[in-house]
Amino acid sequence: MGDLSPHFSRAQFASYCGCGFTVPNMALVDLLEKLRTQVGKPIKIKSGCRCRQHNRNVGGAKQSQHTLGNAADIKIEGMTPDEVAHQAALLLNHGGGIGVYPSFTHVDVRAGGAARWRG
Repeated sequence: MGDLSPHFSRAQFASYCGCGFTVPNMALVDLLEKLRTQVGKPIKIKSGCRCRQHNRNVGGAKQSQHTLGNAADIKIEGMTPDEVAHQAALLLNHGGGIGVYPSFTHVDVRAGGAARWRG
């Protein structure tokens, strides 16, 4: 059980550098809970919060939503990144960000419009 929601904990969102940045936007947590319910499968968070230094180290975008706690790179067993993206798009309702990569899907709860891309 998680400390942020029934299925997600701060530890799952923690910046891998160990800096202590572990607090995601609760709108992101809510999105992931809804996605988990919608697909009926657990979600693995590959990357959540990133401090600016860690984001630079991994080659993240300068204005990465990860540095704001707004984004997660996720995998769902038995689903392709495109399938995950489609399900997330249904929940984001033409908002937020969705990036489809070969082995994961990026989802975010950015403000100010939608962004869609392939990486």
